[in-house]
Amino acid sequence: MFVVASIAILVTMALAMVRALLGPTVYDRILALNVLGTKTVLLVAVYSFVDGRTVFLDVALLYALINFIGVIAMVKLLERGDLGAESPVGVVDDGAGTRRHP
Repeated sequence: MFVVASIAILVTMALAMVRALLGPTVYDRILALNVLGTKTVLLVAVYSFVDGRTVFLDVALLYALINFIGVIAMVKLLERGDLGAESPVGVVDDGAGTRRHP
């Protein structure tokens, strides 16, 4: 049963890897990498259940958090061009790419 689940997860990971390599847009590639990370978490959780050691569930949870933060950082980098710079004082970005002074 667990072997079948592991094989199914590995097949979906391979499909996500193909989408990450061939994706027509950058956002498709980011989504594919997110799916790949999620499937990795699933695979670690299945292994944890088969092995009977719950320490791997902690590893899977940590990897899921790192995957989530990484995807958010990649999208922010693509949208804004940087990860941490704030707008100069007095300049407001309305989200549509126009900058105005209040």
